Amino acid sequence: QVQLVESGGGLVQPGGSLRLSCAASGFTLAYYAIGWFRQAPGKEREGVSCISTSDLSIKYKDSVKGRFSVFRDNTKNTVYLQMNSLKPEDTAVYYCATDLISSDMGDTWDREGAYRYWGQGTQVTVSS
Repeated sequence: QVQLVESGGGLVQPGGSLRLSCAASGFTLAYYAIGWFRQAPGKEREGVSCISTSDLSIKYKDSVKGRFSVFRDNTKNTVYLQMNSLKPEDTAVYYCATDLISSDMGDTWDREGAYRYWGQGTQVTVSS
């Protein structure tokens, strides 16, 4: 059974850091591109980052460039999203996703409809 489980969310002060994990089961994560999305209250889900299988193609939403980094540990079947210099506007539920087809999502990396399998999400709250 294909499953993605996010963890690592929590409450952090502005300027702080969090590392989110996306652990996969039921498939080998190393073979597929993995996307990170977030959804704030009252807003649509938006793409945050995406990493290809080769790690040669890594995408970031403009507002997180230089603050967030995505990487994978294939030995743990896990993808991580390191979030530094967090801002209140980063507050959202964060999700990881895959289409279980593509090694590289290309220009569709930030399109919610391009992904088929989603985790349950982890809440990130940035507040003083």
